[in-house]
Amino acid sequence: MLKLAGVTAHYGSSQALFGVDLEIGTGEVATLLGRNGMGKTTTINAIMGIVKASAGSMLFDNVELIGRPSFKIANLGIGLVPEGRQIFPNLSMRENLIATASNHLDQPNPWTVERVYDLFPELADRKGSMGNLLSGGEQQMLAIGRALMTNPKLLILDEATEGLAPLIRQKIWVALNQIKGEDMSILVVDKNLKDLLKIADRNFIIERGRVVWHGSSDALRADRDALHQYLGV
Repeated sequence: MLKLAGVTAHYGSSQALFGVDLEIGTGEVATLLGRNGMGKTTTINAIMGIVKASAGSMLFDNVELIGRPSFKIANLGIGLVPEGRQIFPNLSMRENLIATASNHLDQPNPWTVERVYDLFPELADRKGSMGNLLSGGEQQMLAIGRALMTNPKLLILDEATEGLAPLIRQKIWVALNQIKGEDMSILVVDKNLKDLLKIADRNFIIERGRVVWHGSSDALRADRDALHQYLGV
């Protein structure tokens, strides 16, 4: 589904990624882990074309992403839930969902407003509320729903549950597990390792712009040295 090989990226003259390798199969959940400032968001932004990759290869369904503008990358079937949610504050919750609605890939069971409400019933109760009046948890549910309304093949979440109450975090994990069950691929960045490892098929740890560890959730749980050295656990 997605394969990064030797990806490098810069902010001006400062190099941020140093040959990142990462792979996600169809229907898999992969995590991108690491301490703050190590390159997780930069990797996501490189995938989405927000940050220009300067070398390497990024294949999505065997299509090269490097050199494509962000809107064309999104149109290939990648939905982004950005850090900070970035919903439209002056649109209602329902308008936020409709604003991104598309099924140009002709998915057989497309995501609709009603399907998003089934996934997050809390949103149905707030469909007329403006985006800036929603709670942080409701905004995150909305951001996920908005990405799903593009009917992607791959869903990317940057800081999926950051700053959310435990009950809301649990609802997010349940929803992601349900989405995974529909064979959607997911790449997720988050700090809640215990919950992440329950749904992840493979994990990648990034340190100073390089992937320094990758493996299954069972392997990561067992690797106490990696947990301590790279994640501080």
